[in-house]
Amino acid sequence: MATNNPCKVVTGPRTRWAYCNVWEPKQPLNGGRPKYSVKLIIPKDDMETVTAVDDAIRAAQDEGYKRLRGDDAYVPSFGEIKWPVQDGDAPGLRNAQDYAGCWLINANSDNAPQIVDAHMRPVIEHSRVYSGVYGRASISFYAYNKGGGKRGIACCLHNLQLIKAGEPLATRSDAQHDFGEE
Repeated sequence: MATNNPCKVVTGPRTRWAYCNVWEPKQPLNGGRPKYSVKLIIPKDDMETVTAVDDAIRAAQDEGYKRLRGDDAYVPSFGEIKWPVQDGDAPGLRNAQDYAGCWLINANSDNAPQIVDAHMRPVIEHSRVYSGVYGRASISFYAYNKGGGKRGIACCLHNLQLIKAGEPLATRSDAQHDFGEE
């Protein structure tokens, strides 16, 4: 879906969500402020979303030129900066079976995202949002320079639209299976 902001993307409805920290902010592993976050799992064959993400990342790099340049006046090339997108087919990924044939994007925000269903009604039942559901995400990309050579493009989470339930990903189990009669 097109927006007026070249750095903003609304993903397609086949995007899956994982590690959904969308109700309460969670402290990042490396410290810092607690953030709302979600891992977006985008099928590689969703070319409309994949192309929009690629274009938005390039626009973020162009808009963030001065920020990426830093004090040393060196601007890293597109291949030298940290990317917000990870290949789900890369070796060594935890839960790799859930990510095969997909691109992964970690999106986060200081602000809670609005979460609506396919009919634009607010989703208030926390149990409806779990690792494995399908939905669209409104995200944007921006350049950062944390100093010490830590430069890159990051992804900001705006809003989520829950489209449909999905098979829970490997990180979730069924209580009946875990505790059922022997």
